[in-house]
Amino acid sequence: MNSALAPLPPPAAPTSWPHEFRRFAREECAAQPVTAALCQVLAEFPPLDDWMAEVPAAQARVNLLLAAVHERVLAGAGGELAAYFPSVGGGRAPDAALPAALRAMLQAQAPTLRQHLRTRATQTNETGRCAVLRLALDAIAAHTGAQRLALFDFGASAGLNLGVDGDRVRLVGAGGDATRGPGTRLALDCDWRGGLPPPAQDWTLAARAGTDLAPIDPSDPAARRWLEACTWPDDTARLARLRRALTWGDAAVRAGGVRVSAAADGLAELTAWLPTLPQGVQPVLFNSWVLAYFNPAQRQAHRDRVQALVERSPLIALCAEAWPFHPWGQGVAPAPEPSATLWTAHDRHGTRALLWSHPHGAWARAA
Repeated sequence: MNSALAPLPPPAAPTSWPHEFRRFAREECAAQPVTAALCQVLAEFPPLDDWMAEVPAAQARVNLLLAAVHERVLAGAGGELAAYFPSVGGGRAPDAALPAALRAMLQAQAPTLRQHLRTRATQTNETGRCAVLRLALDAIAAHTGAQRLALFDFGASAGLNLGVDGDRVRLVGAGGDATRGPGTRLALDCDWRGGLPPPAQDWTLAARAGTDLAPIDPSDPAARRWLEACTWPDDTARLARLRRALTWGDAAVRAGGVRVSAAADGLAELTAWLPTLPQGVQPVLFNSWVLAYFNPAQRQAHRDRVQALVERSPLIALCAEAWPFHPWGQGVAPAPEPSATLWTAHDRHGTRALLWSHPHGAWARAA
């Protein structure tokens, strides 16, 4: 995640971390049996409050400890716990022996786990969103007539969204010829839920770049492992998709085709990038699930700066955020589902609502 301003910390840490881990198991990951079982056992871990007290306020969330545990398993240090993790080939269902296996791993790996809690951040690069990103770029190409686009990802993580032009997207339930894209990188399915999808377009990415507060280097095994650890260990399809995209990212970085800069001011990076683009290319600024980390004043400042950029350049701001945090969501009816993502395209002429989607791209519909 990248911000033009310092990100807003989440709400204060809960007074009872055991209660929060139980709530998380019940409400956030009930469909993930291993993750839910881990949460229940961690809720009974005597040093839990002390461990979580070491976490910086901006990262005080259940996901961080879950990712730290997953990272140790992925690193081969999970001991008997690994048998429960599908992400490393384990097939054992949660049972009465899981608590002892988890406690043994927590004790053996305590120094590394606590270091992760002090220094790491939950970070994802959800490539499933590329299904909807493809549709949004189709809509932009159709509206502008541009066939050569330049994509700048604000909050790029490992820069994996920048490979969207290589993905094949199948719109399940859309009828007719509902497949678009070459499929040289990922094959993505998206449940289409109504209205007409944006018309398929032939476009290419003539330039691609991104920025992040702490970008992930896909050629660094430890960095890749942490990004993998931030996924659910139960969701092997999502993990396999991430690993395929990381392989692409590693090759793209080595070939010089993708540049993701580490910067505290992502919009300054964008401003410097725009004059380097070839003539006739349509620049697109893209952000997804970043602005929820901003407070209202920061979101307004971000909106004002983007507005200034689109008024003096051909830039289109493609914004994919939850409706309550969307800077251009005014006038759009509230989300069809509480966690839905609103996709809009904003330029000097105003804002067009394009799509609603699942946060990870599992479904989409016309806005």
